[in-house]
Amino acid sequence: MVSATNVDATAVNTIGWLSSPETSIVVPVYQRQYRWDIGGCEQLLADIRAVADTDDRRMHFIGSILSAVNTEDTTGELVLIDGQQRITTLMLLVAALHHTVRGTHPEMAAELERVIVRAADPSRTKLRPHRAWADAFRAVMMDAHADDAARDTRFDDNYAFFRSQVSLAEAPSIWRGLQKLEHVSITLGAGANAQQIFESLNSTGEPLRDHELIHNYVLMGLSHDEQTEIEDGFWLPIEQNTGDTIASFWRHYLVMRTGREVSTVGERGVYDAFRAEFPRLDLAQLRADAAQWKAYSEIYRVLLEPAHEPDPEIARQIGYLNTFGRGMYPLIMRAYGDYLTDAVHKPTLLRTLGFVQALLLRRSVVGLANDRLVARLCRARADGQDELEKAISRITPSDERVRVGLKYSELPHPTYVLRRLAATDSPDVELEWIFPPAPADTWSGDGTREWSEYTEDEQNSHRALAKTLGNLTLLEEGLAERAVDRTYPDKRDGIYPRSAVDISAELASVPAWNTAAISARSASLGERFLEIWAKPPVVDIDDDGLTPILDAKRRRGWPRGWQREWDYVEYCGEHWEVYDVKYLFNRVFKRLWADSRESVVAFSGRRGGPVYGAQSWNGQWDALDHDHFLYMGWDSRYMLTAVQGVLDEAGLASEVFVKYSYIGDAMP
Repeated sequence: MVSATNVDATAVNTIGWLSSPETSIVVPVYQRQYRWDIGGCEQLLADIRAVADTDDRRMHFIGSILSAVNTEDTTGELVLIDGQQRITTLMLLVAALHHTVRGTHPEMAAELERVIVRAADPSRTKLRPHRAWADAFRAVMMDAHADDAARDTRFDDNYAFFRSQVSLAEAPSIWRGLQKLEHVSITLGAGANAQQIFESLNSTGEPLRDHELIHNYVLMGLSHDEQTEIEDGFWLPIEQNTGDTIASFWRHYLVMRTGREVSTVGERGVYDAFRAEFPRLDLAQLRADAAQWKAYSEIYRVLLEPAHEPDPEIARQIGYLNTFGRGMYPLIMRAYGDYLTDAVHKPTLLRTLGFVQALLLRRSVVGLANDRLVARLCRARADGQDELEKAISRITPSDERVRVGLKYSELPHPTYVLRRLAATDSPDVELEWIFPPAPADTWSGDGTREWSEYTEDEQNSHRALAKTLGNLTLLEEGLAERAVDRTYPDKRDGIYPRSAVDISAELASVPAWNTAAISARSASLGERFLEIWAKPPVVDIDDDGLTPILDAKRRRGWPRGWQREWDYVEYCGEHWEVYDVKYLFNRVFKRLWADSRESVVAFSGRRGGPVYGAQSWNGQWDALDHDHFLYMGWDSRYMLTAVQGVLDEAGLASEVFVKYSYIGDAMP
């Protein structure tokens, strides 16, 4: 066997490797700047917490670390080629832990110090970043900032995050978790091609998709027999029930379960949400959870294919709902599941299906978007059917707005609307334009004047109303073919009277077709429309331009435009001129400190900040009173998460809304 001479790969304990007196690492000049944000730090800390209290066999693999011997150094220093972000973040966590325990746990502090500094020269850190930011890193690691020094680097923010999240009481547990980290250490010899190896580690192969990551996460750590049990008994049925839509199933399931939007931006949004919801999966709990996943996958199959529902009335309404896509599946999954378990009865399920269709259709008629609605409705339904109907009513446009939309706007989902108006499920009817969108010069609406004789204003008025409700109808297939390119009098006398579709047969009594006739028919059919797609009979305000604070978009870092993300904020009936999350964060915590201090204390104690009894590290602080301070140094995502959490703790989240600016709508 021929052995490799230029590559040495060894599985090692990460903390043991870093603690070794021989380990000394330098980041080369060509490496990108350190850029892990609070979200990455949160995930790392969650992984460490998850493994901290497990048995000694359970370890956590953090990937591979690629390095090469520094030929310009005689001490055996390693040049870090791949892994800078992970190693730097681990070092910041170790430093935060060290500075927390050094006054109370000297033995642990000594062990942590061996990770941080070089044995031969304790004034130098084990990791030496690029010289452009080496001083800032060393100041954080050695806690060597002057009291009045500004701390505004990513090193400072992430260190402050770890310092705030790990209390003195939790420190031993975090240290145990850190010692369970493993990686593959790949060291290159002088003849190895570092760039080629780096590219092969990072750029080849198809990345795992969210549902594949979930699958691996669920089965990882189980014995072969346990894996077989979960795979055959639960996972394969889930795959069979959901097919190509399995990724959507997991996203919709998590929205249903959490009442929060699940981001699909990036490659792991759904997987990250799954791990947050199911952080530890021991076998007994896994069996219970997997049984629920399987049950909801069976419901998902019915929603995808309503023919599997034995009750024809429910199947019909589910089919109607599918006209609008799958956006409301999280809400309907829960409602249908409750129906199957007799938690609600059939009339309640049908009522929900009807009101959801009315919500989506009415908003489309008046030109409102239907995205980012379902999570708030799932939260409302958790409080009961009455709260759900109240929430639907709040965002369903009024009859007055719908009447105007039907008269002047293009009718959305016209075949679905007209079929229901005509009360027909016949498969052989087609959409018919009474006034054709592109009329021939000989077309006539009254049998007297031809289209070429209409004035330009008359032609434009007809074209503007061509796709509105009043100008659309349904015809049987054979009649529809005969109606093509016919004048209105020809269709009125020879085609419409022969139709079994009542809304078409009625046209036989309309003598001429013009803009007045179109408007009159829109008004007439519009009243029938409002009866079929009725708004819930709950009197409440229409806030279609506002987004509940719990559904506000969490953005990582500080993306361009963050200072003008919103036009304003509605806080419990008050209008706040607040344009960015940093100002909102400060204002909400200060307001609640005055109005609901116990909620802030409870949230901050459980979350590990952002309120502290002392300014324990240098950074951006704001005083709440003489003895309590608000830390202001985190990123946009963390601040918004904290605002959402503390408002939820205080029971005020349902009364706080943001109005997105055009900048906020365009931000990624």
